[in-house]
Amino acid sequence: MREILGDLARWRGDGRRVAVARVVDLEGSGPRLPGAAMAVAEDGEVAGSVSGGCVEGAVVSEALEVLATGDRRLVSFGYSDDEAFAVGLTCGGTIHLFVEPLDW
Repeated sequence: MREILGDLARWRGDGRRVAVARVVDLEGSGPRLPGAAMAVAEDGEVAGSVSGGCVEGAVVSEALEVLATGDRRLVSFGYSDDEAFAVGLTCGGTIHLFVEPLDW
């Protein structure tokens, strides 16, 4: 989470809306441990990483949807999921992310 603080401060200063995705659980092996975070500004600018790059594109889409609806959500990507394989999560585990709009 600390790696995204500078970007969050800048985005707050700019008055931008932001969603944050955090790894909350892993099943099997995963690219990042629980606590890893990624922030997505309303214009699609990204800070941080929740998967070392393998599902970030899908997470950006989820984050933008969260900003559009205001609804928090738990999303999962796993090796056996067709979507996870399509976006590149081939580490053999499942990652669970909590995505929520950031309330300044």
